[in-house]
Amino acid sequence: MPTDEADRYGLVGAPPSDELQSLSHLAASIFGAPGAAVTIFTATSEHRIAATGTEPSVCALGESLCSQVELDDAVVVPDARRDPRLAGHPTVVSRPGIRFYATAPMRSPDGVLVGQLCVFDHRPRRTSDAQRDALGFLAARATDILELRLRTRQLSASLDELTQTRDELARSNVALSHFAAQVSHDLRNPLMAVRANAEVLAGEPAVREDPELAAAVERIADAARGMAAMIHDVLSVAQEGGRPTWQDVDLREVVDRVLLDLSPLVRQADAQVVVEDLPVVRADPALLYSVLLNLLDNSLKFTRHGVPPQVRVHAVARPGWWRICVTDNGAGVPPGHEHEVFLPFVRARGEGVAGAAGHGIGLATVHRVVTAHGGRVGLEPSPETGTRAWFELPVDAPAADRHDAT
Repeated sequence: MPTDEADRYGLVGAPPSDELQSLSHLAASIFGAPGAAVTIFTATSEHRIAATGTEPSVCALGESLCSQVELDDAVVVPDARRDPRLAGHPTVVSRPGIRFYATAPMRSPDGVLVGQLCVFDHRPRRTSDAQRDALGFLAARATDILELRLRTRQLSASLDELTQTRDELARSNVALSHFAAQVSHDLRNPLMAVRANAEVLAGEPAVREDPELAAAVERIADAARGMAAMIHDVLSVAQEGGRPTWQDVDLREVVDRVLLDLSPLVRQADAQVVVEDLPVVRADPALLYSVLLNLLDNSLKFTRHGVPPQVRVHAVARPGWWRICVTDNGAGVPPGHEHEVFLPFVRARGEGVAGAAGHGIGLATVHRVVTAHGGRVGLEPSPETGTRAWFELPVDAPAADRHDAT
């Protein structure tokens, strides 16, 4: 048999197997013979890996008595000196010499000859069919032991690999947690400055005397406060163990707040935004704000030259799900890139369009947040021109939420 077939069992050169040694003893006992052996073949050698009445050994394949007999099933030779296949073999003609010989093949599940289980004696023997059948049965069990040993080794290797993956994931989670904390610190400082300056401006007489200016300054302060809260909530999901804070959320109120914060961009782009009836869902309001902010911001930024953006926000009821859609008439996403844009730092639209450049973080955040809610997210071409971004949220509260409620 091929060398690699023997090597994959890991028995050549290994210490004797207690299970195979027990089978060897049992085979000898069934025949009342003094000797038995379990052998494994390589391309050039016979390895006696378990033995009774003799020692484990290695010999050239041509010198092996087992290699002289072609096997389809168990074979019993009552007197080897009277068998033309074995009569001239050195182990038979020598003294005391082998006279009785019985052997059965050990085949892998693929039918490859792995080795043989043989029984021998220095005097002739008569045997029964039951003894021959028992030898075939024991040879099959010897193969089972080899397969079990192989599967155990493979399982051990898989466990080692899983352990390494788990350790690497733990290190990555620690690194992500540290990164999230650093990003939180770096983003909050300028937001605090914006909020502080807005509060200072709100106290200026010129601002207090101009209602429109005062309202604009208040919107800046509100946006800074909302952005700080959103950064905290989104980054908490990025950290190990971060979970949404579940409550009933009116999506129409969330969209209205997003459009208020994006109102300068809406006016600048001369955009038309239509918001249809939206449901109340079980979710984290701050995290859903970040989802809708990113989707609407993309629809308002990534436009076609000279074409004012038209955006439609609507919901579709599906069995067990709410699908929320943001459809635009913008530049669209190149075919084949609909999935990769949800990876961090990947951008598939923005070049050659009227929109501003970005960092490829927004849709990755959308994916992470929606996934944390037990939902799904995707992009597809809109029915006419542009893109339809959608995300789905389960109608029922997630299992973890129901558990917490109890």
